[in-house]
Amino acid sequence: MLDIRFILENIDLVRQNTRERYANADVDKTVALYEQLKQKRQLLEAAQRSSNQTSEQFRNADEATRKQLKETVANLKQTMATLKDEITVLERNYTEEALKIPNLVASDVPQGKDEKGNIPIKFVGEPTKFGFKPLDHVELGKKLDILDFEAAAKVTGSKFYYLKNEAVLLELGLIRYALELAIRHGFTPMATPEIARDEIITASGFSPRGSESQIYSMTEGALSLIGTSEITIGGYMAKTVIPEEDLPIKISGVSHCFRTEAGSGGRESKGLYRVHQFSKVELYQFVHPDMGAAAHEEMLAIEEEFYQALKLPYRVLLMCKGDLGTPAYRKYDIEAWMPFIGEGGGYGEVTSASNCTDFQARRLNTKFKSSATGKTDFVHTLNGTVVAVTRTMLAILENNQQADGTVLIPEVLHAYTGIQTIKPKDKKF
Repeated sequence: MLDIRFILENIDLVRQNTRERYANADVDKTVALYEQLKQKRQLLEAAQRSSNQTSEQFRNADEATRKQLKETVANLKQTMATLKDEITVLERNYTEEALKIPNLVASDVPQGKDEKGNIPIKFVGEPTKFGFKPLDHVELGKKLDILDFEAAAKVTGSKFYYLKNEAVLLELGLIRYALELAIRHGFTPMATPEIARDEIITASGFSPRGSESQIYSMTEGALSLIGTSEITIGGYMAKTVIPEEDLPIKISGVSHCFRTEAGSGGRESKGLYRVHQFSKVELYQFVHPDMGAAAHEEMLAIEEEFYQALKLPYRVLLMCKGDLGTPAYRKYDIEAWMPFIGEGGGYGEVTSASNCTDFQARRLNTKFKSSATGKTDFVHTLNGTVVAVTRTMLAILENNQQADGTVLIPEVLHAYTGIQTIKPKDKKF
């Protein structure tokens, strides 16, 4: 979240940023609630001082005066109780509004309301062309007996799936290769919890409950399933002061992710593209504020290294203001070529990399201590995806299919999967 002092000193800038990011936030309401809260706290402090002074007078007062002082103390206690109740309500309302205000953005982030405003800045590889009539990944999944959406719909509902046979090996191979790549770049591997407290989810910049939430909330307790291990990795260092010499802290998280995908639909949601559960390998860094920009480029480079090793065509996008998540200061997306997106193929998102500056760290209260001055300040956090398995599997299946009905496994994954091709099967169950 933004520092309220910064908001008060730069209110026009924050208003403009909120408008340009098309955020559902009211800066003026937030400031008004803060001023009310500040006033009530001052009144409470004044009442407490009066109560202490009256109690001091009580010790040396005669009986008649003590009776009056008792009445004064009783009134002050009632006033303080009322003020505390009002402050509790105001704190809740103020925090709710303040959390809606998005992070500021970098100077090179383009204007735009939605994905149409995102700017392609790099293309790698040529869109796949076929000398035969290709199949989409759903049809391939049936023919190869590796995907089953119908059984999953019967058991769990739509947007779930079973992986079978070589698809299981492909998922595990993608995860293992992604983790080893992250480890080579200095990231500590971590398998995280897949449930988090709502306060940690909120602090990470996600809405665990409400009409806009994409999070599955649990019925008992303030707990929810995570939509990304970004949440649990960020929470790992919550309420922590990190010695400056320990920065950067680089973590690669592997987890399942759960998303409601409320309101999603259309052809791009077919099959594995938009599902309620998937495996993901995440990158996360806690860095010194001076190193945020460099860390952002490093994470994008790791993601590109992964997709270049898979030999999948892709493009890199610089995301516009309206298509940034609330915590992001600057964000890249990688979109892989998917032959059945849109009419005649198109690019579909497979990874992202976001610089969140100190926005999450303020909410999580994660700081570093300067080795030179001993003072503390908030770290900067960055997150990115090495691989979201389902969409990457989709891209591999569709781009690597052959005329004889087989699918080639990327060479870099042979050692991790133990297979080189996926072949159609005569016997299925």
